[in-house]
Amino acid sequence: MEKVAVIGANGQLGSDLVKVLRQQKWPVTPLLHRQIEVKDRRSVSLCLSRIKPNVVINTAAFHDLVACEQRPQEAFEVNALGVGNLAYWCRENQATLVHFSTDYVFGGDEKRRPYQETDPVAPQSVYAISKLAGELLVQTIVPRYFLIRTSGLYGTAGSRVKGSNFVEKRIAQAKLGETIYMVADQILSPTYTMNLAQNVAALLKIKKYGLYHMSS
Repeated sequence: MEKVAVIGANGQLGSDLVKVLRQQKWPVTPLLHRQIEVKDRRSVSLCLSRIKPNVVINTAAFHDLVACEQRPQEAFEVNALGVGNLAYWCRENQATLVHFSTDYVFGGDEKRRPYQETDPVAPQSVYAISKLAGELLVQTIVPRYFLIRTSGLYGTAGSRVKGSNFVEKRIAQAKLGETIYMVADQILSPTYTMNLAQNVAALLKIKKYGLYHMSS
């Protein structure tokens, strides 16, 4: 099987990707932030050239919505330029790039059906715009890519930004008798990261490159 590098391997999605791929006997190299800085093209080149993966899976992202509004430059450095650095390396080394985007690239209109890959985008925040910019760089730079838009991730590893996953946090609040505050103006499909990881592994085998929407 092809060699796979997973960037952000200790995160909510990255940890499940490593687990699933290893179970399926893919040769996997987990990469943490201290090993590769996607914002730094030299760091990307040195790290990936040492490993020589055939597939690079990128789960690194700056996804704190409030922080993105406060620090837009950092949001674009990670979510756009960092993705471009990975795309350039993959193109130069004939590797496949797997990159994750978000349903936030859409405008939140009143559709009562799941978004399709052909629906027009209309990002409404710094985070959403930076993620869309990353999408465009992938599609422009690297010929072999899987670009995956997903929604409402939760997993056993929990979110490093939020300290837990969505389900566990709500259960804990309910057990404590706390008032649970929820948004009332969003419709989404919560996605279990293990399911998403299994779908990505299946996608790697069929090699039908392009843009995909995936949720549980």
